[in-house]
Amino acid sequence: MHLLARRQAPSLTHRSSQWVLTTRRRGLTIRRASDARGLPFTAGKEFRPMVRTALVGAGVLLVILSFGSVALAQSDCSKIVPASPWGPNDQTGATNRVTAAVTKAAAAEIQTGKVITMSYPLVDGVPLFGSRFTKTILTAVSLAPGASFGENELTYMEDTWLSQSHVGTHLDGMGHIGRKDCYYNQTPMGKYINQNNMTKLGLEHLKSFATRGVLIDAVKVFQAAGKLKSNPACKKPCLDKGTVITGADLQAGLRMYNVTLREGDIVIIHTGWGDLFEQFPAQNATFNSGAPGIGKDAANWLVSQKVVAVGTDTWVVEVIPGENPKEAFIVHNILLTDNGIHIIENVRTDLIAAEAAATKRATFFFNMTVPKGVGMTGNFVAIDGIQ
Repeated sequence: MHLLARRQAPSLTHRSSQWVLTTRRRGLTIRRASDARGLPFTAGKEFRPMVRTALVGAGVLLVILSFGSVALAQSDCSKIVPASPWGPNDQTGATNRVTAAVTKAAAAEIQTGKVITMSYPLVDGVPLFGSRFTKTILTAVSLAPGASFGENELTYMEDTWLSQSHVGTHLDGMGHIGRKDCYYNQTPMGKYINQNNMTKLGLEHLKSFATRGVLIDAVKVFQAAGKLKSNPACKKPCLDKGTVITGADLQAGLRMYNVTLREGDIVIIHTGWGDLFEQFPAQNATFNSGAPGIGKDAANWLVSQKVVAVGTDTWVVEVIPGENPKEAFIVHNILLTDNGIHIIENVRTDLIAAEAAATKRATFFFNMTVPKGVGMTGNFVAIDGIQ
């Protein structure tokens, strides 16, 4: 049985290297928490989450903090989130734009069949956001004497992978981010969650698809404009954290390769920040300390271009620290919540950016296979290597 406790908004403060969540009735020590922008608190700084509810049951205390906040009291979502142009039952968002005709046109990008990976290996030690985790354990080995099978002495090995879904190179689903309790297509998410899962807006509704990918090299854009300020920890040129990429910057990047966006495209932005991911674990703290990325202007321009997904080589796609310190991950709201445009984080962009520079072509065939979940890790590839 669950008991609902509603009290004054809790406060989260930094004390002795621990984050302490305090309400009027009880205190709860939380390790490895972060503030609304995903950045560590400074000593003495206080953060008041938007959500004011806690679920208590069966000896388990679940404190619900604000990251696309979830409220148990239902809001009028028709006043908070736009309706989907694909109808009240839509759960897949902008990927509805990927029709058979769009895929067929994208297939014309394949000329040599070259394949370039756009994913980082998901191994122990890579940078992870907040308190997320991933761990691989070798759990079954038959190499010991007498452990083989049959006259052919067959042996085997098997591992166990323990992980949250939003780690490594991954895609954010419609059920990941909301405004209050309202998610994509005016969905009151409080009606569709239980102890084990959510019953609406999961990635099980998203079909595998293939479309045209377009690379925008923001590093080259900023170099050409004479405004590149690289982080000294990057071994290759990169945009520094807090660098805002505007709609004008994106258009400049498209002009470099004479590309015009088409409805149904996926846009991949190279910022160079992924160089820090590749230096794990040495630069994990730097990588997670912020990020270059698109601001609201660029997000709204991408919406106007009717793209289906946006990815970058950062953990967040949008600029961190954000343009408005009072807003938390606002680009996620614009893309995911309001427009059903998927976000792909931690994309490995350096290889495809190098290929684009060498071949003077920034379009490619993008193929995605989708497993079930709220978010998913994946191995995205560019087929034909934009040649």
